[in-house]
Amino acid sequence: MTNATKMSASGEPASPQEPATAAPGRLRRLFHLTLPGCWGALVLACLSFTPSLLPRGGVLQGLICGISAAIGYGLGVVGAYVWRAFADRPARTPARRSWLVLLVAAVVLFGVSFGLGQYWQYEIRRLMGVTDHNVATAVACPFVAAAVFFLLLWTGRGLRAVYRRCARLLDRWFGERAARVTGWLLVAVLAWLAFSGLLLQGFVNAANEAFSLRDTQTPEGVHQPTTGLRSGGPGSVVPWDTLGREGRAFAGGGPSAQEIGAFTHRPAQEPVRAYAGLESADDAEGRAAKAVADLQRAGGFQRENLLVMTTTGSGWVDPAAVDTFEYLGNGDSATVAMQYSYLPSWMSYLVDQSKAREAGRELFDAVYDTWSKLPQDQRPRLFVAGESLGSFGGETAFSGEYDLRNRTAGTLFAGPPNFNTLFREFSDGRDPGSPEREPVYREGRTVRFTHDPAAGIPPAGKPWDGTRVLYLMNPSDPIVWWSPNLVLSEPDWIGEAPGDDVLESMVWIPFVTFWQITADLPFSTGVPDGHGHTYKVAYVDGWNAVMRPTGFTAGDLDRLKEIVGPQQ
Repeated sequence: MTNATKMSASGEPASPQEPATAAPGRLRRLFHLTLPGCWGALVLACLSFTPSLLPRGGVLQGLICGISAAIGYGLGVVGAYVWRAFADRPARTPARRSWLVLLVAAVVLFGVSFGLGQYWQYEIRRLMGVTDHNVATAVACPFVAAAVFFLLLWTGRGLRAVYRRCARLLDRWFGERAARVTGWLLVAVLAWLAFSGLLLQGFVNAANEAFSLRDTQTPEGVHQPTTGLRSGGPGSVVPWDTLGREGRAFAGGGPSAQEIGAFTHRPAQEPVRAYAGLESADDAEGRAAKAVADLQRAGGFQRENLLVMTTTGSGWVDPAAVDTFEYLGNGDSATVAMQYSYLPSWMSYLVDQSKAREAGRELFDAVYDTWSKLPQDQRPRLFVAGESLGSFGGETAFSGEYDLRNRTAGTLFAGPPNFNTLFREFSDGRDPGSPEREPVYREGRTVRFTHDPAAGIPPAGKPWDGTRVLYLMNPSDPIVWWSPNLVLSEPDWIGEAPGDDVLESMVWIPFVTFWQITADLPFSTGVPDGHGHTYKVAYVDGWNAVMRPTGFTAGDLDRLKEIVGPQQ
């Protein structure tokens, strides 16, 4: 026995059994749930199994289910609180029978929803030709959901405990109501600062550090060019080791003059490719100047077709986009691009928008400045292209439809993010009666949209003279459709007839749909070509429509699709 006798909370000596009973009590408090909150959690958890745009594995479904359940629990608790306030009565302890009804309903509803969810996922995989399915992760789904739910629940209760502590301290100087309001505001601000300043920024910094190391590598099979027509080659003003991983893949890849000639059956030229990486200069303006200087050195402004390509976050350029441009131009082409981030596309999409905007504007302005000073009859046809965040950056150099028409010979954007300024302007201002998933803007006189250019680019029968601007957008591409407005607002595209690879059973549900499509974003390129955020063979018919080259038959375009398409 120790010198100081242990005392209970009442001041009496503690019994030997008290430590044993305290632990179960703390455990019960840790897992304590309210009946209204559980009903809300059950409803949103079941609804989370409804289909979205892409196939979901069991772990991802569990994550969405857990988040939805936590939101539903909070809504249930708040709803019950508001109802009691209007009814002017305190909270009551639910009867045992009420919990039994909830338990039976949970088993039945969750089981049915889980089964329907598996069926819907099978249907989505069938539409997209996806064969991979892991049964083990599907079984793990409920357990992942429970873990995520309780983690978020405990986080919320921790914030509530901090709020109560703050309110008690503030109550010494303010009135009770003022202390509560100030306490909530203080906790909300601190939580946001902790998330954005510590967690989010820490994650971004760690990712940036990791991908910057990857940027020093060279992809397998890529070698430094031996021609002066490529950045990093002999005579280039941009050193090979400053191009970055994706820049080296761009400069060291692409079809040769012999390969292009074998396709066109005509003598072909070796295409020009100019690029500047993050290490090539200190800022976006300097990188743009370096890229354009190398383009000019290599004779890019003497080619028939000149393409300004805005990259995705990591500096990646879709080979299908540029290779197709070069094949259809018979090699008499030049392409210029530059890197603005180390992060992959889906992360840059969330945190590097300002860098994409700056890079797109600086590069096009630098090219246009040199191009516009050439004699008019010696200027190449000037094209613009970009995929994903690259389309966002590419748009920023232009003020609208007339600017695109007056300063370019053609534009091809693929998978535009929903927040693209011009994309939103064209889509929101679409002609009455045209769907959001394939809008018609001013009868398609300059700007048009399609997910399958081979099947036709609406509106059929309307003139499309002069400069052509074309957006490629798959119906199942979450990059195109994701928006914060999904939380509380139903978009037009969900209420419209679905695209070829989207289930008719997809519906908009407040909160749930937002998290479903958010979870689709990192996996948007993990589906076959023509679905999600994967654009390959569509570039063939897309560039054919924008460039309008001569001498190619439908059979030639099919052969080109086999060349630039995904290799089986």
